[in-house]
This record gives sequence, structure tokens and C-alpha cells, in this order.
Amino acid sequence: MLFLRGNKLFGAPGSHGESLVPPWPSVASGALRSRMLADDGVDLAAFAAGRVEHPALGTPARPGAFALSAFDLARRRPDGRVETLHPVPADLVVGEGADGGPVLRRLQPVAPAAGLLASSPLPLWPVLAQDDRAKPLGGRWLTQAGWEAHLAGRAPTPAQIVGTGELWQIDPRVGVGLDAERRRAADGQLFSVQAVAFRPGVGFLASVRGAEPPRAGLLRLGGDGRGAAVGLADVHRRVEVALEAIVRAGRCRLVLTSPCLSAAGWALPGFDETTQRVTLPGLSARLACAAVPRAETVSGWDLARQRPKPAERVAPSGSVYWLDELETTPEALRNLAVRGLWPDGADNASRRAEGFNRFTFAVF
Repeated sequence: MLFLRGNKLFGAPGSHGESLVPPWPSVASGALRSRMLADDGVDLAAFAAGRVEHPALGTPARPGAFALSAFDLARRRPDGRVETLHPVPADLVVGEGADGGPVLRRLQPVAPAAGLLASSPLPLWPVLAQDDRAKPLGGRWLTQAGWEAHLAGRAPTPAQIVGTGELWQIDPRVGVGLDAERRRAADGQLFSVQAVAFRPGVGFLASVRGAEPPRAGLLRLGGDGRGAAVGLADVHRRVEVALEAIVRAGRCRLVLTSPCLSAAGWALPGFDETTQRVTLPGLSARLACAAVPRAETVSGWDLARQRPKPAERVAPSGSVYWLDELETTPEALRNLAVRGLWPDGADNASRRAEGFNRFTFAVF
């Protein structure tokens, strides 16, 4: 059982703590870094105060080379292989077909007809073209094969869709607040929380750059510090889209694989609304269209400083951006994929290490 809480206030009488699957990447990076410090015998109080520097982790104020480069839900198949599982991207809609099964349709960027107005500042709108209205189906995930097909511009098949019920179940728990002085339950402090019970073989897959992660043992993961087993997994994450073909075509999609810090709650870093262009290290392009779910807010608890982290708006994982008029090179695109969506001079080393602003390229 894991308690993977989101960013909603929790603890007041009658409150309900919902679980977030997958949790923010900072949950995984914090658990891994804590275990690395313990394995290396680092004095945690001295590290938190900045008096001790770890070779890979640096200090809380000046993080080192460690960075979480990917964090996905995953499962072990009957043949022993590990495959990643991905939330359905914002440009892919899963609807209910006539037989009750899932039908997948893709959004396409379309220039609006003259006279149509909307709040979008971009020249193209993401449109779902369909002959008949269909009821959308929630709680669906793409298998790794379906994810790779979507990145390559092909439509995933219904067999490449997995329901949440096949991956985990929610186990509601009821608790009471405690009165420390009287050493008994506090009056009127009844609350409920969601525990996540994963199916056998289901877990998380994390990739780390700039450090050697723990190879075996336990991590303290999620709310209440539940123990989670950690080990190495031999898995081929995803097929890289041909970057040379993207450069030749002069356009691509960017799909967020982790929440991306955005003051506006939807725009890419480096976006200029006046010119409608995105400027990132080695890349300049027009942002033609975007499909972005409702903005989220991330914060967290800073263990080193014993205070809340700043609350920041993010574009959610699975958001999709269509770029055209690309000015870049294949090597610049590879470097950007490794670096993440961080403009030059961005001063947020802690969030970089935690795995935010990660993405993958896809065919437009």
C-alpha cells in the first residue's frame, strides 16, 4: 500500500486525501537521493545544513549532477519483460465504440474558420473530427507499444489500451487526529485517505543521469514513509523518433512526460506570445497549436530547510505542443532531450534534479 498524495490541503476535520498516480517525479528523486545519502554514510543533518557536499548530489542549495530523467508507471509482463505505461496524451481521445470497447481518435491542428473566436492565442486549434458523438472513457493508459506508435504518428490499437483496474485498486482508509497532550483521539478530527494497492508486477520505473542509483533494498516512498523495494530493470524505454526527419520536415510535436513549470499554466518555457515563437537552447520554432489539460500546482516539503517548497503552476504530463518553422539541428534536439525544457539562465536546479520539464519528441 502506498499513500501518494497530491497538492490539496489535507488534515482538517472531514478532509479527504486523494492519491495521485503517478506521483510527481520529486517523490521518486527524493526517495532515491535519501537512500543514496544513507548508503554513503553521509551525516544527514550536516548535509541539510550545507556543511557536507555529496559527489553526485551536491548540496541542497547547489544540487550536483544527479537528475531524474524519466519516471513512469511500469509492469512486468508474463515473459519477464518490463514495459512502461503512459497516461493517454492530450491529443489522443479514447471513446466508447458501438460495441462498448475503446475507440481511439487523434486531435489534429486546424486553422479556425473566419469569424470564430476563442481564448487561445495560437494560430491553430486542436480539433477532434468524428462522424458520431461518443462517450469519452477515462482511467485508460497506453502500453509501451501504443505509446511508441503514437509518437511515430500512428494510431494505437484498442489492444494497446490498459484500464486502471488492471493496474491498481484504491483502498480507502479512515483515520483520526491525535491529541498529543491528552494522548488520545482529538475531538472532531475524523478524516479519510486513499491507499493505492498495485496489482502484482506493477510499479514505477525511474531513470537517473549523473549518479549511480541504489541497486537493491528498500526506499521510503510516499506519505507515511511506506517501504518500497528497489532494483535494477533491464528495459528498452522507447524508440527515439528520427530527429533528422524532424529537422528535414521542419516541424514536430513535443509531448510532456513530466509536469512542466509554466507561469501561465500552459505555455512552454521560452514562449513569446507576441511572436508566437519558442526559443530554447539550440531551437527556435513557432508554437502553432497546443493541447493542454487544466493547469496543476506543485509544491512539496523541503526536508533540508524544514519548510514548504514554493507553489508553482505546471502544465500537466501528457500535454502536447505542435511546433513548425523549426530552426535547429539533430544534435541540438538530442541535447535538448537530455537537458529538458529549461531555457538558458533558468535558475531552478532543484526542480531540474527532481525530474520536472521532461518531454519527448513526436512526429507532427
